[in-house]
Amino acid sequence: MSGHSKWHNIQKTKGAADAKRSQAFTKIAREMIVAVKEGGSGDPNNNSRLATVIAKAKAANMPNDNIKRTIDKALGSGSTDNFEKVVYEGYGPCGVAVIVEALTDNRNRTAPEVRHLFDKYGGNMGATGCVSWSFDRKGVIVIDNEEGDLDEETVMMDALDCGAADFEADGDVFEITTEPDDFNAVTRALEEKGYAFVSAAIEMVPQNYIKLTGEDDIKNMTKMIDLLEDNDDVQNVYHNWEQED
Repeated sequence: MSGHSKWHNIQKTKGAADAKRSQAFTKIAREMIVAVKEGGSGDPNNNSRLATVIAKAKAANMPNDNIKRTIDKALGSGSTDNFEKVVYEGYGPCGVAVIVEALTDNRNRTAPEVRHLFDKYGGNMGATGCVSWSFDRKGVIVIDNEEGDLDEETVMMDALDCGAADFEADGDVFEITTEPDDFNAVTRALEEKGYAFVSAAIEMVPQNYIKLTGEDDIKNMTKMIDLLEDNDDVQNVYHNWEQED
């Protein structure tokens, strides 16, 4: 669930999710529970936030049974899960901008853990808003075309017809971006056309990217992102580091 930085970042994320599928599902389930409780409904047709999380869950290959059980749990009167969303912002090595989105039941646990990782690997956690101004919130849908079965122009026209804001072919994948309010409608329309997604989520997309050249900086940035993503409370890590293929 790492931050957006072209396909090589998404590809790394996909591999991590495959290796740690259980942890990925647990984090999505937590997000789903919050969406149900805050939206007041277990019906994605009446709860746009839940619809967004379900699209993300399906792209991560979360089984439908898991999705249903999670929604039922959130609706159950015995559910005591009480998470709140917290966003931390700061800088990694060489001024790389980093946004960490967390869902936590204990801020006093999560904040020091996140701050420790920033400090340990050559960064520092800053004030709210210190880097988010340099990111745009967008729906991002990635379609795999490694087998070459899909025609680029056809996918582009379908995406734009479904209401997408932009389309980009990046190697063996197609990346479709939407305005946040259009994300659910676009994903549904593309699914109806038979498309499957590598990932589908509303993300913080950087307006510009930074390359790291120092070996130590690259190692520290990699380690910081990996350990942030391994934290049970952290849902998403976004950054503007342009990783090499």
